[in-house]
Amino acid sequence: SYSLGTDGGGPLIRKYEGTLDRFTGDGMLVFFNDPLPCEDAPDRAARLAIEMRDAVASLVPRWQRRDHRLGLGIDMAQGYATLGRIGFEDRFDYTAIGAVINLAARLCAEASDGEVLVSGRLAAAIEGISEVEDLGERQLRGMARPASVARLHGVRAPPVPEA
Repeated sequence: SYSLGTDGGGPLIRKYEGTLDRFTGDGMLVFFNDPLPCEDAPDRAARLAIEMRDAVASLVPRWQRRDHRLGLGIDMAQGYATLGRIGFEDRFDYTAIGAVINLAARLCAEASDGEVLVSGRLAAAIEGISEVEDLGERQLRGMARPASVARLHGVRAPPVPEA
């Protein structure tokens, strides 16, 4: 079994070549396709999300025996963001900002323990590798328009390369 450990899932993030942007309270922001581009960013994000969900699920019984509650809700959105060195004099961060980041944050508030919610755009991008359930549109806090939301149940194994 895999332990997320104190690094917040760093080995899994590295495995899928994501960029850990920041920790925010009890959450984290990981993005793909920057600083190094990758053609299969949606697939990588989906595989990372499912593997992280399953890793936490494997830890739940042990923590429950110790009378602790452990859960993880995951959200993902696909879209355009401003990426780079953002800030002001004496305080810069390499980060991502934009409507897609806000959408991801709002979806995160909706995700229950063990649930992986994805934006409609991302659901369409991963339909060839995943099992997705369309949840319709939801009015998310702070968003002007309802957002198309789906639940990601799982991903298919990647193809085995030919020798």
